[in-house]
Amino acid sequence: MTGTNTHGAYEGDYQGMKAVWLKWGRYEAAMLPEYGGNLIAFRDIENAYQFLHEPKEEELESFKKSPVIHGIPVLYPPNRYEDGKIPWNGQEFQLPVNEPGSGNHLHGYLHTSAWKVEDYGQTRCESYVVVSSTIDERHAMYQYLPFRFTVRLRYALSEDGLSQQLFLRNDGSDAIPCLLAFHTAINAPFAPDSSANDYRVKLTIGERWEISDRLLPTGKFQPLTPQEIQLRDEGISPYFDDLNNHYTARAQNGRNRMELTDTRSGVTLVYDVGTSYKQWMIWNNFGTEGFFCPEPQINLVNAPKSSLPAEDIGLFALQPGEIWEATARLYVKR
Repeated sequence: MTGTNTHGAYEGDYQGMKAVWLKWGRYEAAMLPEYGGNLIAFRDIENAYQFLHEPKEEELESFKKSPVIHGIPVLYPPNRYEDGKIPWNGQEFQLPVNEPGSGNHLHGYLHTSAWKVEDYGQTRCESYVVVSSTIDERHAMYQYLPFRFTVRLRYALSEDGLSQQLFLRNDGSDAIPCLLAFHTAINAPFAPDSSANDYRVKLTIGERWEISDRLLPTGKFQPLTPQEIQLRDEGISPYFDDLNNHYTARAQNGRNRMELTDTRSGVTLVYDVGTSYKQWMIWNNFGTEGFFCPEPQINLVNAPKSSLPAEDIGLFALQPGEIWEATARLYVKR
């Protein structure tokens, strides 16, 4: 371990899985490099707050097979693609249909593959870990999407909470689509003495996309309901309905974020994702109290098959050698 008992970064164990642990004052976090670079835990140990949905012992095997509803999984390409097909630059690439009910491909391969630990350690102001995934002929995704690129994640813990830096570089000779999202799973309640009824969530949504019976956007918008207007403006229970909804992102006061308030304690968890993410998904496990997923997403679901303007749906290319990156932060506001 580097650092002191309350500050540092070290390799350890998380429920039998290899982990890199970060500690800083009252905060601790755990990264699982062998399971998709998933930041599986972010906690305030002084107050016993557990902000992310972590797998229980009986959920470990299902988590290992599909680590998508716990922690912060990174997705490429994110969400659903009609018939598994991705048209790009005059070609059409075929991904497996892994969601038989809809006939779509869902979520890609980054969240299930092992990532490399590049570095971890401590500075005077934070503890950090850096992991990466190189997509080339040796990666499971390359046979379906023959793009060469590197994805790097850097998480850092400090008195200002948890920061996240996402980096993508095109290592190939052709332009590639920049299709990324996080399937972030947030506990509500996150405090041990609170109930789900104590929680209100506010999200910087713009318009709601109309979704077909195959769970794909039609390209049209639907009016926000009164409850969704509350979600946008003053906040509402994360479980006000069975949510599997897709929205445009519309920054408020220069920020694109989720705010989850525990009204009993007056504590707010802020998830500020930055304005590079043009879309939100929100999924709440069929309205079941416990956790929900506010998912920042660069692109519209099924974007490569959309006829809408690329700028409107977050569909853009990285040319050979180009880099895209974005930062986000989870922090507590009292």
